[in-house]
Amino acid sequence: MRLYLAVAVLMLAFVAYTEAQEETIEQRFAVFQDQMAEMGKNLAEKAKTTFEQFQTSDLAVKSQNWFCEQYESLKAKMGVIGQ
Repeated sequence: MRLYLAVAVLMLAFVAYTEAQEETIEQRFAVFQDQMAEMGKNLAEKAKTTFEQFQTSDLAVKSQNWFCEQYESLKAKMGVIGQ
């Protein structure tokens, strides 16, 4: 009888110990939220870096200069027509 009682107590202690180690749904959502926040920060940093690299790229600079030249040319032509 004592053996059964000892085994039962050990099983209850083991179950209580393993249940204490499992994450609750709240903890899982907290971890998920932290992971999503970190992923969002990383994505924002990568997007910012890519945008900055594009702005300083040769293609972007040449395109901007070309549009400025075309705008100034059009403005000069409109000034001649308006006089």
